[in-house]
Amino acid sequence: MPSSAQGCRAKIEGAFPPFNSIDSNKQLQGFDVDIAKALCETAKLKCEFVIQEWTSIIPELIANNYDAIASSMSMSAERRKQVALSEKYYNSPSVFIVRKGTAISGTQVNDLKHLRLGVTAVTSQEAYAKKFYGGVPTTVFHASPDLYKALVDDSVDIILEDKLAVYDWLANTKAGSCCEFKGPDILNTEFLGDGAGIAVRTSDTQLLEKFNAALKSIRAGDTYDTINAKYFPFSIR
Repeated sequence: MPSSAQGCRAKIEGAFPPFNSIDSNKQLQGFDVDIAKALCETAKLKCEFVIQEWTSIIPELIANNYDAIASSMSMSAERRKQVALSEKYYNSPSVFIVRKGTAISGTQVNDLKHLRLGVTAVTSQEAYAKKFYGGVPTTVFHASPDLYKALVDDSVDIILEDKLAVYDWLANTKAGSCCEFKGPDILNTEFLGDGAGIAVRTSDTQLLEKFNAALKSIRAGDTYDTINAKYFPFSIR
């Protein structure tokens, strides 16, 4: 996007509640959406939000089909090679989830080698599983709702997911009541990143600066905490 532009087309997946999803009126909603709107308002950017499926998210940004990604993108080392990323706007570990009552002794690779692991395509969790759980039979699902359904349906025995994203499903849906966290939180900067950031093309330095300044501003006031409280009963700063 030219440095003088005051508009911004921001991509949001729309399939990752409570961070982003599509309501009954076909409108985007969620934590990512509210934060992105607040950043655009603060930065005085006229933002248009577009829905883009996750697996082609970075290539479509690089191809100039939109100007930013505001969709819970974890800031892994691999992604930093492709795009420029803002300061962290929230942080979340990854975690394993199983059906309640499942007899799984632990979450190390030897504990899971005879089980069926599920992950979502083109996510940090998929990359982490490939690196550290290569000997575990793994199914890759197109989107998080498909991953959760597979766990409910017993198509997989255990899934690896972003903790905050799956928390909403576990705590606030009937289907999610079947399941629970298993094992400790997983923190790995190389594969899982150091929080979620807004992604832009590496050449769009002015846009990145505007997002960072706006993020600092909404954190300093009440805006960030008000949005946080709308979705989570705890801080995710």
